[in-house]
Amino acid sequence: MTTVTVSPKFQVVIPREIRQSLGITPGEKMKVIALGDRIEFVPLKTARSLRGFIRGIDTAVRREKDRV
Repeated sequence: MTTVTVSPKFQVVIPREIRQSLGITPGEKMKVIALGDRIEFVPLKTARSLRGFIRGIDTAVRREKDRV
């Protein structure tokens, strides 16, 4: 687990290995969510950038006969 320090201006630096593994770039927008006693930063992605990210997924779903 990596530890960061909050600056006097309440800023934090996302460690390099995390930025690289998630592909976070300078200027990218993040959604900040408070969940109980923790904070989560979720990168906002455009719909265009998500196109094809699940390529190859099996879309064959077994359905009940009355749900055709």
